[in-house]
Amino acid sequence: MDFLKMKEALAQAAKMKEQMDRTMAETQVEASSGGGMVTVRMNGRKIVQKLTIDPTAIAGTGPSEIEMLEDLVTAALNEAGRKVDEAMQSNVQGMLGGLNLPGL
Repeated sequence: MDFLKMKEALAQAAKMKEQMDRTMAETQVEASSGGGMVTVRMNGRKIVQKLTIDPTAIAGTGPSEIEMLEDLVTAALNEAGRKVDEAMQSNVQGMLGGLNLPGL
């Protein structure tokens, strides 16, 4: 590969990175657990935008209710993170699909 082609490839990669950064910031996913008792909205950078807890999830004050709520929040956060990963993988494959890069 000559220098000019390498320079063009690097410029294209930088443009794709900028596009991916924009896509990550704009992507929003939502996940819930406990039949909707806990809902999480997260962006593509895995920053939690909103956490919603149904009041019935905190109706009790005992340790078992607190432990259940902690489990529901954890499950919703993990599911939102998984959804972000799926969305980003799909976006990357779409952007890189035409390049025929080995290993992608």
